[in-house]
Amino acid sequence: MSTSMIKNRVLILGSSGQIGTYLTEYLRDKGYEVLEFDIVNGVHQDMTDIPNPELHRQIMKSHFIFFLAFDVGGSHYLKKYQHTFNFIDNNARLMVNVFGLIQKYNKPFVFASSQMSNMSYSPYGVMKKVGELYTKSLGGLIVHFWNVYGIEKDMEKAHVITDFITKGFETGVIDMMTDGTEQREFLYAEDCCEALEQVMLEYSEFTSDSDLHITSFRSTTILEIAKIIQGIFKTNGKTISIKKAQTKDEVQKDARNEANPFIRKWWKSKTLIEDGIEKVFYEMKKNYEKI
Repeated sequence: MSTSMIKNRVLILGSSGQIGTYLTEYLRDKGYEVLEFDIVNGVHQDMTDIPNPELHRQIMKSHFIFFLAFDVGGSHYLKKYQHTFNFIDNNARLMVNVFGLIQKYNKPFVFASSQMSNMSYSPYGVMKKVGELYTKSLGGLIVHFWNVYGIEKDMEKAHVITDFITKGFETGVIDMMTDGTEQREFLYAEDCCEALEQVMLEYSEFTSDSDLHITSFRSTTILEIAKIIQGIFKTNGKTISIKKAQTKDEVQKDARNEANPFIRKWWKSKTLIEDGIEKVFYEMKKNYEKI
């Protein structure tokens, strides 16, 4: 597949999500024609609606697809919803709908999975594993995201970094769900966009079995994240406190996978966790200054 074909028209499913928002802007700035598709644009873009004529049209006319859409959020959201019928049903319907149309039109695509896809106790992990099986059956590519962070619009689904920054602004207390000893690998959203573009451009270099782990390859504890954010607030003249819980991580049960470095032949992350959090902080600060 030629690069020129890919550049013509790229469809982003989940274009208003945390990663999708960044990727839409990133690819447009690079000169790609980007087709946006997300339920926040209206009910006509509800991917759980079967059949969906608009989804049919957009997949038919696209040249490349990033399948980022999923009913998901941070630890608060998963803890509350991932065991519910609606969570499982939404993701099942979404995948049946999208993968069926990808098969019909034989489109090259990337499916966004998670480093949690081998955690069978997590409904979210299981649903992502199902997505991987669909992807392999269609010859698409699977990328595993490791805690991508950036600006978020839906704070109910907020992940840990934006959640902590929000608490710093609104209450002055980072009220943690756990004792903060669990470790995660975090990746700034703009670095993630660079990785996804590279995967698209090098599509023929990979197979469905390629271990494409998109991460910083650097572990950080949740408590360290809180302390970084506390330090940024202090630099900006505001003292905030950190309140640790006594409980351990219940969402991932503090399970840790080891990221495969295979992708580093084509791409490496650039942004240090301290710098990325600082960028998110100052973007969020602009909104609070308007209030």
